[in-house]
Amino acid sequence: MEQMKVPIHASAMALSLNSSSTQKEASLHEPMYYLLAMLSLLDILLCLTVIPKVLLIFWFNIKTISFTGCFLQMFVMNTFLPLESSTFMIMAYDRYVAICHPLHYPSIITEQFVVKAAIFIIFRNLLATLPTPVLASRLNYCSGNVIENCICTNISVARLSCGDIRLNKLYQFVSAWCIMGSDLVLILLSYCFILRAVLRLQSGGAATKALSTCGSHLILILFFYTILLVIIFTNKAGKMMTADVPILLNVLHHLIPPALNPIVYGVRTQEIKHGILKFLKYQK
Repeated sequence: MEQMKVPIHASAMALSLNSSSTQKEASLHEPMYYLLAMLSLLDILLCLTVIPKVLLIFWFNIKTISFTGCFLQMFVMNTFLPLESSTFMIMAYDRYVAICHPLHYPSIITEQFVVKAAIFIIFRNLLATLPTPVLASRLNYCSGNVIENCICTNISVARLSCGDIRLNKLYQFVSAWCIMGSDLVLILLSYCFILRAVLRLQSGGAATKALSTCGSHLILILFFYTILLVIIFTNKAGKMMTADVPILLNVLHHLIPPALNPIVYGVRTQEIKHGILKFLKYQK
């Protein structure tokens, strides 16, 4: 399999200024904003796995990708999507400590905590997702060289093989649900504790303020996991819908969250808004 033709059906793009403004603005040098910078970096890297190929197709009609490039794209997507999920989980824990244990927040959520948490989720996800492209690369590719997708996903590539791909499907299912499923469970538990703490507050104003600190985070989490579940169910639906629907959803999942994340946090967080404005003025 020397080259694969990769058809594309949708395109959009938005880049985040959060990481740049966090670096330039001293008031944003706090653990929560470092987590937002991590999220912005992951969004940009995920965009870069899709957008260059989209531009090459629409501008120059180049619809091929090398074998190595295809598996590199597969590795990046299988690694960084769970990393984004794990970052949301750490941010949920940050909100849990801030609301349920506010007096202990400065001593628990520190820069050292963010560094240790980042190292942990990186190594955990690498160990869990590295076998996915390795298993796919060991298959015997003796069939066609055109994948039915615009992205080199594990199953789309594995289906070109003449061998048995049940192990590939099983490992992807188990690894995805073990990582992202556990992250989702911990996020839900964090917000259950947060909701219980908020309901115990006597002051309505205090409850509203507590919930507003979680609003941006909760909106993005709901969107991230909702579209992910929609992609899973549409892929399972198979012949019940056209092949273009899962392809379109796959592309949108790499484009819309990076566009929404900076907008939601930039609008709802005054410190980030001011940091971005100062960064833009500094560039001028």
